[in-house]
Amino acid sequence: MRTPVGTSGSTVIESGARPGLTLAAVAVVQFMVSLDLSVVNVGLPQIAAGLGFSAVGLTWVIHAYALTFGGLLLLGGKAADRYGRKRILLLGLGLFGLASLVGGLAQVPGHLVAARAVQGIGAAALAPAALALLTTTFPSGRARIRAFGIWSAMNAAGGALGVLIGGLLTEYAGWRWVMFVNVPMVACALAMVWRGVAAGPTPVRSGRPDILGAVLATAGMTLLVFGIVRTDQYAWTSPVTLTTLAVAAALLAAFVHLERTTAREPLLRLGLFANRSVAGANAYNLLVGAAMAASFYFVSLYLQRVLGTGPALAGIEFLPFALGVIAGSVLAVKLGYRLAPRTLLVIGGLLTATGFAWFGLISSDGSFAADVLGPSIVVGVGFGLCLGPVVSTATAGVAPHETGTASGLLNSSRQIGASLGLAVLGTAAHHRTGRIATPETLNDGYALGLTLGAALLVAAVLIALTVLRRTSPPRPEQAAQTDDRDPLPAS
Repeated sequence: MRTPVGTSGSTVIESGARPGLTLAAVAVVQFMVSLDLSVVNVGLPQIAAGLGFSAVGLTWVIHAYALTFGGLLLLGGKAADRYGRKRILLLGLGLFGLASLVGGLAQVPGHLVAARAVQGIGAAALAPAALALLTTTFPSGRARIRAFGIWSAMNAAGGALGVLIGGLLTEYAGWRWVMFVNVPMVACALAMVWRGVAAGPTPVRSGRPDILGAVLATAGMTLLVFGIVRTDQYAWTSPVTLTTLAVAAALLAAFVHLERTTAREPLLRLGLFANRSVAGANAYNLLVGAAMAASFYFVSLYLQRVLGTGPALAGIEFLPFALGVIAGSVLAVKLGYRLAPRTLLVIGGLLTATGFAWFGLISSDGSFAADVLGPSIVVGVGFGLCLGPVVSTATAGVAPHETGTASGLLNSSRQIGASLGLAVLGTAAHHRTGRIATPETLNDGYALGLTLGAALLVAAVLIALTVLRRTSPPRPEQAAQTDDRDPLPAS
C-alpha cells in the first residue's frame, strides 16, 4: 500500500510518484553516467586507428567528457532545483542519447570529440537531477538506506564494469559500440522517468537567474580541470599550467565574491557549507575520488605494461573489484540499519586505505592472483561501504529546494578530485619511474602512486572523524514506518 501524501511521521512521497520506477530510472541513469567515464579507455587504440587521431588529440576523447561533466555539474544541479528535476532529467537523457548516437556514427576526430562534450553536458544535467529525485523520494528510514545502497552499487558498477564492457565491445563488436551501448539504456530510462517520476511542485522562480555566476563557476571549474589534466604535457611549473590555474582561481574567486555580495538568486548559496554534513561529505568525497581515479589508472597500466596482459583480459580482471563494490554496497545497506553513516564512512575509508597499501606491494615479476586479486576485493568492498553513506550525508539537512544544488556539488567534488588526484599522483609516479621506462621502474612508480592513494584515504577518514557530527542510525519506529513500502519495482 502506497504511503499517503503528507502523512505525519512517515516518508513523504509526491502525488503521482512511483517510487519503484523512480529508483529504477535513477539506477539506470547513474550506471550509464559512470559507465561513460571509463568505457572508452580500452578502445582508444582502435578509435585512433579508425578515425585518424593523433597521439595528443586522442586524449580529448576522455577530456571532452570530463571537462564538460565536471565543469557544468553545479549549473545542472541549480537547473534541476529551478526548472524541475523531471524536466531536467528528460532533457539530459535526450542530449546524452543523441550525443551517443552521433558519436557512434563519427567519421572524423572532431565529430567524436564534440559528441563526447555534449555527452558531458547531458551527464551534468542527469547526475544531480537523478540524485535530487532519489533524495526527495526517499527522505528517511529503511527505504532511504536501501535506495542509496542500490544507487551506490550502480554508480560503482558502471565505473568498474565500464573497463570490462569497453574491452569486450571493442574486441567483438567494434569501437563504435562503446558509444551505441548508451542508446538502449537512454530509451529505457526515458520510459521509466516519463511513467514513474512525478512532475513535482511548480518551482519558485523569484528574481533573475544568476547567469553571471553560472558563467564564472562553469568557466572556473572547467579551466581548473583543464589545467590539471594537461599536466601530463605541461609541467606544474610551466607558464601554460601556471597561467591556466591562475585564471581559474581568479574566476572562482570572482564567483565566490558575486555569490556572497551581489547575486539575487545565487547559483550556490555559500551558507550550504555551514552545514557540516555538506562540507565534510564533499571534502571526504574529493579525496576518495582522487584516490579511486588514480587507482584505476595505475592498476590498468600495471596489468598491461608490467604484467603484459591484453586489453580485453585486463578488463575482465577488473571484475573482482566491481563485485567487491556491489558486495560492499549491499553490506552498507545491512549495516546502515545499525550504524550511523559517519561510522560506515570511517570503516569503509580504513578498509579502502588498507587495500591501497596492499596494492603498494606490487612487484614487477608478480601476477594477477598474487598482486591484484586480493587488494582489488578489499578496495572494492571498502569503496562500496562509502558510496551510499557519503551521498546520504551530503544531502542531510538540506532544504528540498536545494537538494539538486547539493547533489551537483557532491558530483562536482568527485570529478574535481578525480582530475586532481590523477594529475598529482601521476606526476609523483612519473618522477619515481624516471626517464627509462622498464617493467621494474614502471612498477616502482605505480606502487608509489597506489601507496599515496592510501594516504588520501586516511586523510578522508580523519575528515569524517573531525568534521562530520556523530549521528544515530534510523530509530526502530522510523524504520518500521517505511517497511510497508518496498522501493523496488514489483517483479
